[in-house]
Amino acid sequence: MLSEFDLISKYFKKPDVSASLGIGDDCALLIPTPGTQMAISTDMLVSGTHFFPDTDPRQLGHKSLAVNLSDLAAMGARPVAFTLALSLPSPDENWLKAFSDGLFSLADIFRCELIGGDTTRGPLNICITVFGEIPVGQALRRDKAQYGDDIWISGSIGDARLALAHSLEEIELKPDEFKAVIPHLLMPIPRVALGMELRKIAHAALDLSDGLTGDLNHILEASNVGATINVDALPISPVLAKQPRQRQLHCALSGGDDYELCFTAPVSMRSRILEASTRTGVPVTRIGYIENEKGLRFKNSAGECQQLSFTSFDHFSTAKK
Repeated sequence: MLSEFDLISKYFKKPDVSASLGIGDDCALLIPTPGTQMAISTDMLVSGTHFFPDTDPRQLGHKSLAVNLSDLAAMGARPVAFTLALSLPSPDENWLKAFSDGLFSLADIFRCELIGGDTTRGPLNICITVFGEIPVGQALRRDKAQYGDDIWISGSIGDARLALAHSLEEIELKPDEFKAVIPHLLMPIPRVALGMELRKIAHAALDLSDGLTGDLNHILEASNVGATINVDALPISPVLAKQPRQRQLHCALSGGDDYELCFTAPVSMRSRILEASTRTGVPVTRIGYIENEKGLRFKNSAGECQQLSFTSFDHFSTAKK
């Protein structure tokens, strides 16, 4: 059986690239690029809460890093490095190889270096901390939305929750429909390039991890503003569009696990946002606007008010896989 340090050496240690000192000492050492701020974020994934215990380990390795890189994207940061704390019931080498392959396949795309962490025996639990860089004063924050801003979303939303509904046997999708939506749940794509493009364009931003309704409210509360959303403008996939309207809205507004960017920007920036979308290959959709009146309101394309009461995921009040 592999020892703790053999496990690290075999599956997680790589030559240092950007770090002054990486895996193998008491601490890693990083030298920030002059003129930048360090963006740091941590996310934990717990078996049975955030993923099914039998989730494919390669996909799990990808998602574990992707959800953290999504936080960097929301701030407009360039990924630099990450640490990994991993609790395992046993050192299963087949599982470890597949997990590390998925992890490093995504890390290599973004040149994000594993520089340290910890391993221990226990229930399966994955905790990653990411480090990124942003030019001083250019971070996309939640507290900068302004009256009159457009509200935008990248990609499409709701497919991850739809895939989960099928997996939980709440609904039954056709095989080709499930095949189309399951990657959104298991292997989300962090919108890092778009986030970096939005520096000096967007006022406020965050990533959609717990559902649009709850996540957008974080921006509204931090910025002391309100908003109106056009529910007919929500970007949903053809598969989700086939579902009953109430399910469409539930998945899109409160489903979570989308890992798309939601951001606000002045009307004058519309053309620059569309240019950024073209450069990065990430579609964007304008779904509403920021108002002075507090609260979040919904309407349809005809301007009619929609009475909706969807809530987002809360770790301490909701069971979720």
